[in-house]
Amino acid sequence: MAATHTLPPPDTTAASGAYEGATDYRIGAQDLLSISVFGVQDLDKEVRVNASGQITLPLIGAVMAGGKTVPELETELARKYADGFIQNPQVSVFVKEFTSQRVTLEGAVNKPGIYPITGRTSLLQAIALAGGIDEKTADTSGIIVIRQIDGRRQAAVFDLRRVRRGETEDPQIYGDDIVVIETSGSKTAFRRFIEAMPAIGVFRWF
Repeated sequence: MAATHTLPPPDTTAASGAYEGATDYRIGAQDLLSISVFGVQDLDKEVRVNASGQITLPLIGAVMAGGKTVPELETELARKYADGFIQNPQVSVFVKEFTSQRVTLEGAVNKPGIYPITGRTSLLQAIALAGGIDEKTADTSGIIVIRQIDGRRQAAVFDLRRVRRGETEDPQIYGDDIVVIETSGSKTAFRRFIEAMPAIGVFRWF
């Protein structure tokens, strides 16, 4: 199969709005959060995550929100409010607006999930967001990037070894891209994504 030198940009990049994938999205700078504590209306607050990833809340002050999932932040806030302020607090967090674009990383990475990206982000940088490759299980010859192009899902498969050696470009990753790192000796992740997206376009190999 002939290879081109790049996977084209997507039709559009992610736009701001309420995020619906509540459990695995990792909060990023400038995201707008709606935070409530059950039964304590005075603590209900909308806050925007600052550039360093922090938010400031009544009673407990500055809290690091950046890089956490919604459940992780809810647990952290409940712990802080329970420390001398509220008995058995029930904290809810909703990402009302995400300013960052986001990329999904699946398969043999150390922390799979959905991560915010800002500015130009390469494949290697995106993988680093997920804690890097799981070197014990990853097949670095088959890194799949799935993207919406010309109204349909298309994808390319990159050999990360060649990217690391500088033999091929470190491709740009865009908002809403899905990056799948296959497990060595297995095509399980590959098959799962193909079965889930039957309309996916022709794969290109790099």
